[in-house]
Amino acid sequence: MQPCKLPLVAILRGITPEEVLEHARNLLAAGFEMIEVPTNSPRWLESVELLQQHYGSQAHIGAGTVIDDKKLDQLIASGAPLMVTPNTNPALIRRAKAAGLITCIGAMTPSEAFAALQAGADIVKVFPAAIMGADYVRALVSVLPKTTQLYAVGGITPDNLAEYLAAGYQGAGLGSDLYRAGQTAEVTLRQAQRFAAAWHAATA
Repeated sequence: MQPCKLPLVAILRGITPEEVLEHARNLLAAGFEMIEVPTNSPRWLESVELLQQHYGSQAHIGAGTVIDDKKLDQLIASGAPLMVTPNTNPALIRRAKAAGLITCIGAMTPSEAFAALQAGADIVKVFPAAIMGADYVRALVSVLPKTTQLYAVGGITPDNLAEYLAAGYQGAGLGSDLYRAGQTAEVTLRQAQRFAAAWHAATA
């Protein structure tokens, strides 16, 4: 997987198919290139299929909280290329990679991170990152391969994004500080623009 120009994953937990396209359109307008709909969202598969159909040529579309073979099978059938997990399941990672998916795999400990990488993970996401703090990643990156794409997920805001990037993360997954179920697409646009601005300021 080639690194994205804006390596921020939009996590649309709780979104519905009726509203997902409008929110995604605003995310794309702000420069986002990765969008996931967690599988514990209402009719998540329908949302993923809609996103892939309308915006699959413009962004990596996928599902989050993919924790078992059934959900992976559904994601593969949708044609969307991105699988995001909260945990490290080497067998699931290998299946996803065999199907040609991009894998963003949840891990916390060095053992989990190495297990994810050995199974073929494209991105290792430290979750929940904010609980561990920015100092944790400084120790983690000292032992991981230099080519590791490491993302912070959980508690990342426009105000602290620069701190986590400086500590050693290459990107981040953005949840409730970007999107909360029921908010308007205009709010999503404003929050997406804030995150994009924070990224560009931190990496200029």
